[in-house]
Amino acid sequence: MLNPNLATLNHYTFARLGEILGNITPISNEEPILFSLGEPQKPTPEILSKTIAANDHLWNRYPPPNGDKEFRDAAIAWLNRRYKLPSGFLSADANVLPVPGTREPLYQIGFICSPPEKNGKRAAILMPNPFYHVYQGAAMVGGAEAVYLPAKPENNFFPCLEDLSADLLKRTSIFFLCSPANPQGTVADKLYLKKLIELAREYDFIVAFDECYCEIYREDPPLGGLQVCAEFELGVSNVLSFNSLSKRSSAPGLRSGFIAGDPEIIKRYGQFVTFGGAPLPLPILHTSTALWNDDTHVAENRDYYNKNFELAAEILGGHFDLKIPPAGFFLWLNVGDGKTVAKRLWEKAAIKTVPGELMGRNDANGNNPGKPYLRIALVYDPSVTEIGLTRIIQTLFE
Repeated sequence: MLNPNLATLNHYTFARLGEILGNITPISNEEPILFSLGEPQKPTPEILSKTIAANDHLWNRYPPPNGDKEFRDAAIAWLNRRYKLPSGFLSADANVLPVPGTREPLYQIGFICSPPEKNGKRAAILMPNPFYHVYQGAAMVGGAEAVYLPAKPENNFFPCLEDLSADLLKRTSIFFLCSPANPQGTVADKLYLKKLIELAREYDFIVAFDECYCEIYREDPPLGGLQVCAEFELGVSNVLSFNSLSKRSSAPGLRSGFIAGDPEIIKRYGQFVTFGGAPLPLPILHTSTALWNDDTHVAENRDYYNKNFELAAEILGGHFDLKIPPAGFFLWLNVGDGKTVAKRLWEKAAIKTVPGELMGRNDANGNNPGKPYLRIALVYDPSVTEIGLTRIIQTLFE
């Protein structure tokens, strides 16, 4: 018997993109450039291959479900450095756990942490609209209602917390927030994060801070949820932070990250891993430890992406009311009709992008907040990025 909650998983963004562009053959003779996928193209740091090779003898050992002390210590040390947390605020034994990337735990907390009902009504999982598709998957697998909260430019592309009714908050089990935001690249300020954490305590739901882009920024390091908890002495109950090496270290294939925060949630997730989850193999665990302990390659990553945004400002400036985002590696361009422009760019220029409406859902009035937008992932090296952005301008304006 199939789980009916999974019946609409064909809403996956890239499956829908394939449906839209699949019948179009580019007439351009140029090499295709896939600005559609947020997959880092910068080579992984040398420390990765060296550490994997040095631990080659450990592939024949079962990995421990909660990693090892060295990994947990490295994760806590990075959190303390990155977010200026006070010593002792987080415990390596109680507040952190390795995970195989963050897509998996973001999905899995839908059934680990969300009951079918809350306060006598169907549980609700809240997420910004547009959103990362895994949040919707978490609601589906948990049997909760996915509630899409409009993330509009007038609110810095984050949901307006003042618009949330008490009735909705009483049945909310999880609130997903991505900051820096995917796809817009905006950053939530400390008062917004503080308000969200206070609502989570008042109405007893989990705030899932998806912070996978936190190391890719133009100038000021983005704030984090745990940082706000520490600054306002709020503790970490009801708060979970998700961090990954995929973007930070250009290593999505390593499938390595960690979750940190509320010790009860960490304990519950650890129990899940013991029975049916995927702990990190020891060579990957030790390599991850080395990467979390090294910040040099991360600064190089930032320089790589910032060069691409300098090119974007130079080439696209004057078009689309361009605004360079403070963080992340996406451009979120208002092109009027993202789907129409995406089709044209693929057909005429062999440039693949993501129409914003594929990352959003219609509201009660049938309006999709992502419809006017196009997401462009600036993940290639600057030489390829320059070619791709120039091709976009030539196709749309010349």
